[in-house]
Amino acid sequence: MCLAVPGKIKSINLKTLRAKVDFNGMEKEVNCELVKVKKGDYVVVHAGFAIQKLEQREAKKTLALFNKSAKIKK
Repeated sequence: MCLAVPGKIKSINLKTLRAKVDFNGMEKEVNCELVKVKKGDYVVVHAGFAIQKLEQREAKKTLALFNKSAKIKK
């Protein structure tokens, strides 16, 4: 099963088009060649690539569902 996860862009290296993305407190480096993004944007990430921008409201709604699901599994 594949899972695409939303995260918030914390910083971007414009030369390499790689960004540090915050996933609910965990930072990962992500390739941003597929979407035009800026610091503060929310993106959907799959397999290390930002594949879509999200509105802040939608991103927070999705993250809340992920958090709720994680609590249920515990």
